[in-house]
Amino acid sequence: MKRVFDLVFGLFLLCILALPLVVVALLVRLTSAGPVLHWSDRVGRGNRIFKMPKFRSMRVGTPAVATHLLQDAHHYLTPIGSFLRKSSLDELPQLWSILAGDMSFVGPRPALFNQDDLVALRTEHGVHELIPGLTGWAQVNGRDELPIPDKVALDVEYLRRQSLLFDLKIIWLTFVKVVRRDGISH
Repeated sequence: MKRVFDLVFGLFLLCILALPLVVVALLVRLTSAGPVLHWSDRVGRGNRIFKMPKFRSMRVGTPAVATHLLQDAHHYLTPIGSFLRKSSLDELPQLWSILAGDMSFVGPRPALFNQDDLVALRTEHGVHELIPGLTGWAQVNGRDELPIPDKVALDVEYLRRQSLLFDLKIIWLTFVKVVRRDGISH
């Protein structure tokens, strides 16, 4: 049922967001050198590595670490990077990953390939068997501000509680957080 929801909702959103996707792609291309999309290596279901696209909000050559670990993240932002991140428009290309089956709308956020501590703790608790999500229970309960053990505890709670109704609740809470720009620092 979850995969059917992801496909139907993903195709629906792709139709609605086609024009904004093109506009954002043009803005990225016109305001900074480099590709429109940044494809990062992420850890998926069963700890398999997959390529996840985002609209590029950081300059070419930015270190491949979580943004909150950069010494001066604002130094690496493109001219429209802050806007893309605060509006979460940089996340829109992940619809591709959802349609391809690498991601779901709801699940634990996919870890970067080099976040060994997060991957190890998720594996220890069985969270690595979930398909990663565009949003998740940890996302709506603190996002990047959460220490890794707290993030994994919320991922474990999602693992135990997952259902279509819970996913719909998380999608709604995500929408509210994006509109309010809660938990976004860059």
